[in-house]
Amino acid sequence: MKARYFLLLPLFLFFFAHPSSGQGFAVSPCAVSEPYNSAHPKGVAIQSLLDGMVQMQVPGAVAAIWDANGTWTGTSGLAKLEDATPMGACHLHYLQSIAKTYMAVVIVKLYEEGKIDLDAKAATYLPESLSKRIPGLEKVTVRMLLNHTSGLPEYNYDPTYIARLLQNPQRIFSPAEYLDYVEKRKPLFEAGSKYRYLNFGYCLLSLMADHITGDHAKYMRERIFEPLGLKNTFYRIEQGNTYGDMLVNSYWDRHSNGTLENISVLQNSNVASMAGDDGIITTPQEAILFLKGLMEGKLVKPESLAMMQDWVKDSKGKPRYGFGLSNAMFAGEKAIGHSGGGLGAGAELYYFPEKKVYMFLAINLGTVTSSPIHTKAEGLIEELHGVMVK
Repeated sequence: MKARYFLLLPLFLFFFAHPSSGQGFAVSPCAVSEPYNSAHPKGVAIQSLLDGMVQMQVPGAVAAIWDANGTWTGTSGLAKLEDATPMGACHLHYLQSIAKTYMAVVIVKLYEEGKIDLDAKAATYLPESLSKRIPGLEKVTVRMLLNHTSGLPEYNYDPTYIARLLQNPQRIFSPAEYLDYVEKRKPLFEAGSKYRYLNFGYCLLSLMADHITGDHAKYMRERIFEPLGLKNTFYRIEQGNTYGDMLVNSYWDRHSNGTLENISVLQNSNVASMAGDDGIITTPQEAILFLKGLMEGKLVKPESLAMMQDWVKDSKGKPRYGFGLSNAMFAGEKAIGHSGGGLGAGAELYYFPEKKVYMFLAINLGTVTSSPIHTKAEGLIEELHGVMVK
């Protein structure tokens, strides 16, 4: 979980950031606290590693696996430190950048419906009032936005954005507002010339999908959540809504000294602002159901799924990213999926095709700034990957 979401964040933490509410949001305990499918042969080992992460001061952790032995879900630690609410399998977690996979599916489905041409210029699907504000957009195709080869500027490179975010923990940004932080910047590189993972492209994809569908969040619910029966997955979340007190509280180590602060208000407001590149909360089980549904052809056609795995290469020539999917290696095994990191959360959602294993891991600790807690826990996370695929 080494995602870097706010790329300039460390420069501003000590000057502008302050803990939101020390009490955070109310969280209800889950009715069932035991691991689901306790007979799963990997359950004991995974549970031990989760417990080890909590012993290293991670507030709470959850893992889910689906393989030939069925589904197993286990938790450790707390969903809320202040009142010692145990982490449970029913609790909702922030997916952070894993939302890009969901957004890519929306665009691919629009492609399948003949409503979008992946090799057309992205400006074709945006109102002129928005497209004219984006430097270099005239050279960028929809495909380049999907696979991070657009070279467009990044909104979270802007110091003003970072300052406003951290100084106003309850401020909601609109997706179109992020254009304010890119319109005076130059493209990072020539469109299509190389790969560089950024967030702004997926924000633009959400605006394009809105322009085509009228409400891309509704489209996502109708084309993804409902067909897969995802009743506890929410996109474009409402600020302050705890969804029946099932949403975990969020923590960060602002000073990188092992001292945790409850930043649930800032985390919640930030994710409520996001569209396309973030903005989803869900349960461990439903995260796996989504990726499993995608890989089994329940959401897009086989040829579209293959196209989503047409990997672009990084500067070292390694295949890295397709459409909302990353090509990774864990414990010596190929993995397809995505990770996500934020101010108060971190998550991983991957499929290991050779082993036919799906895994989800989430913690309610921020992963975008350094912390001795992360350093200690990283070894256990690597061990957990190994257990998942053995």
